Amino acid sequence: MRQKFFGRVHLGALLAWAPAAHAADQALVAAAKKEGEVVWYTTQILDPLVLRMQDAFRKKYGIEIKPVRSNSTELAIRVSNEAKAGRVQADVYDGTTTAEALKRERLALRWLPDNAKELPKDYVDPDGYWIGTNYYLITAAFNTDLVKPGTEPKHWDDLLHPRFKGQIVWGNTVSISAGPGFIGIVLKDLGEQKGMDYLRKLAQQKIAGVGASARVVIDQTIAGEYGVALQIFPEHAAGSGAKGAPVRWIPMQPAMSAIVSTTGVVANSPHPNAAKLLLDYLVSEEGQAIYRDADYAPAHPKMLSKDPGFRSEEHTSELQSHSFIS
Repeated sequence: MRQKFFGRVHLGALLAWAPAAHAADQALVAAAKKEGEVVWYTTQILDPLVLRMQDAFRKKYGIEIKPVRSNSTELAIRVSNEAKAGRVQADVYDGTTTAEALKRERLALRWLPDNAKELPKDYVDPDGYWIGTNYYLITAAFNTDLVKPGTEPKHWDDLLHPRFKGQIVWGNTVSISAGPGFIGIVLKDLGEQKGMDYLRKLAQQKIAGVGASARVVIDQTIAGEYGVALQIFPEHAAGSGAKGAPVRWIPMQPAMSAIVSTTGVVANSPHPNAAKLLLDYLVSEEGQAIYRDADYAPAHPKMLSKDPGFRSEEHTSELQSHSFIS
């Protein structure tokens, strides 16, 4: 997983370009078409992103994407178990922790498309096993029916207010987009002593834990089960809010985090050429435009996220690698 922490730093003044036509290696295209399909183990939301990618890839190459969706930890375990059983099913994987776990177990293929050179170096594995397709900000959100807009917690200290006791929820999975991720950010930003002092106070707020994805945490907050959700993806809240749901995301201070979703080819996959072609397409300008249009924050420097809030001037430390899979 690639991670950076946001507070106030310039992410880059970039111009939005229209996607250029991208021509993959014709020998690779021909070999991929013979295979006819590619199995994508993905953490991305099926609708709006994966289904759009599936349709565009089919129209361009006549190859069917077969997605299998889960979280990063579960996907890594699934690939590992299938490999041990001698039944590798996945061709392409993604996730915030999947890549490093598979790399350690030698279940990731060392291969990157030529267009990897178009991405910033922080989005490309120096060893050549994975490439970043998009990044996620991770922050907080609130139910606008339960928490009056303007009174939402905007600072970590605000979370300690008595009115939020029993009203806060986060995921309790071992992930950056869950409770452990928030704890890690606090300790990094405040230091061990001050961080632990703060976390002890926060524990008194009786935060609820949900053993599911950040999307589920948002959905339960929208449903009115909780007032405030921590460690969620703002595009989920923004998308639901645009459809009339009572939810808004919060640019929480003093720090939000951002993690890069990394993608690669599974070693000994059943459709290796189609896998390489899909990876090539995902990071092409054409593929990155699909991420952008689905309200994601693309990795390609020519593709700005549609929501200015996802690319605002923030404070960030250096990128770091982490993995929750031991």
